[in-house]
Amino acid sequence: MFRIGRYTIDPPFLLAPMASVSEMPFRVLALEMGAGLATTELISAAGIFHKNRRTRQYLTFDRERERPYSVQLFGGVVDVMATAARGAVEHGADIVDVNMGCPVRKVTGSGAGSALLCDVPRAAAMVRAMRAAVGDDVPVTAKIRLGWDDGSKNAVELARALEDAGCAALAVHARTRAQGYSGRADWSQIARVKQAVAMPVIGNGDVVTFADAHRMRQETGCDAVMIGRGALGNPWLFASLKAGRELGPPTPTDRAAFIMRHLGAHLAFHQALSDGEEATRLRTPPELMAVKTFRQHLVWYARGLEGAREFRQRVMALEEPAQVSDIVEEFFSRAHVERRGAAATGDADDVDYAQAFG
Repeated sequence: MFRIGRYTIDPPFLLAPMASVSEMPFRVLALEMGAGLATTELISAAGIFHKNRRTRQYLTFDRERERPYSVQLFGGVVDVMATAARGAVEHGADIVDVNMGCPVRKVTGSGAGSALLCDVPRAAAMVRAMRAAVGDDVPVTAKIRLGWDDGSKNAVELARALEDAGCAALAVHARTRAQGYSGRADWSQIARVKQAVAMPVIGNGDVVTFADAHRMRQETGCDAVMIGRGALGNPWLFASLKAGRELGPPTPTDRAAFIMRHLGAHLAFHQALSDGEEATRLRTPPELMAVKTFRQHLVWYARGLEGAREFRQRVMALEEPAQVSDIVEEFFSRAHVERRGAAATGDADDVDYAQAFG
């Protein structure tokens, strides 16, 4: 366990904020599996004020199961970020996180995300202003990368400046902005940041297995591990990490039951977002929007299973909730882990996930 301000985070394995993925249904399921914290996907500071459907979607959370509730904001203007932080807290946020790592040009072009890596004084001023806006009871955290490119790695310098500004904890994605999500994450840089500051440091990058998570902690000394792409289609990884041992993949029956729970929550989530809006204002019916956005989860859930390649081709044609239910029953309740995938997990214990975490 470790602490972010007044909050104890246990276990120290976190779901990363991922655009178009870290919506409330997936966050809640990750927490049920054993994640210690699940932060929202990045939310535009300016969008907080418009209160449109997209912003409501990002801010929606489960007031009972998502505690502490961590909201990630992005923006390039200090005053706007401070005001948005106050708005997030008024909405219910317990922790406010600053995105200083998104490499997407649309974000960096406005001076946000990874662009803040190139302006340490502005990044520090942003944290300082946000802390003043939300008060001492609300921790302000940040997520950074190693630097803009290989020639400008400044994670240690930035970490020290953010700590001086009052940052409560820092997640370090061990890649540069230039790398995007390619190449290998340089965990040695996480260790350098950890040695340079006293605040908790959260390691991120290339953690896809139980062994990876523990090796990162051993090699870097980080206080916690943040898992992004490794959790896509495999939220059961958090169950193993919480248990402290490899639990192995779920049975086909348990996998199918879990996916159906996810689907049900996803459909209800999108339907609730549409409530109160005039039907003529919705470009896409909520059921169709839910199915379209759930397709990616189905593809991820199928990774490593027999017949996954053919399954992916079928998934992209789905448009009705009933079609999704049928394909989950047909494919996931029967598909087994491919031999190479099973070998990678080792001799793990069989676990009834539906009983343990349902």
